[in-house]
Amino acid sequence: MRAGELGRADFVAAFGQVFEHSPWIAGRVWDSDLDRRHDSLQGLHQAFRDVILEASRDEQMSLLLAHPELAAAEAEAEDLTAHSRNEQRGAGLDRCRPDEFAEFQHLNEAYRMKFGFPFIVAVKGLGRRQILERFRSRLQNTPATEFREALEQVIRIGYFRLEQILTGGAGQR
Repeated sequence: MRAGELGRADFVAAFGQVFEHSPWIAGRVWDSDLDRRHDSLQGLHQAFRDVILEASRDEQMSLLLAHPELAAAEAEAEDLTAHSRNEQRGAGLDRCRPDEFAEFQHLNEAYRMKFGFPFIVAVKGLGRRQILERFRSRLQNTPATEFREALEQVIRIGYFRLEQILTGGAGQR
């Protein structure tokens, strides 16, 4: 697929859900005058990264708030996008032991209280134990550090999702 050859509506349809409930990002990427540099995964990802990092603080916060909590209760899980559901399942978050589930719930609450948005980590290639370690560690960050880290994690998640779209799923685990 050559992203630069798609019309705006087709581009947003193809890439609008790369970033959780935030099709405005794909719209801005298309509006940024795509060219041949954007026909590669790296080039297209860089364009998405640029839009996110150039967005206003309020837009960035909305992007973070659009993400689900990890290992959410089943009722909350119904709101997960297909991407999020598959990613969390791939990391085994749908198979938490009761003690792990309780810790995720405790950490989700503490993190949201401290930072004002859900904990976000690119879970691809990580297991529950690794995710919990990162969760505990990042709770020690300052709000400014964690805001930047959360944005970087969103951008990393976007890379994996773009890879999946552009390769027809070959990069998905």
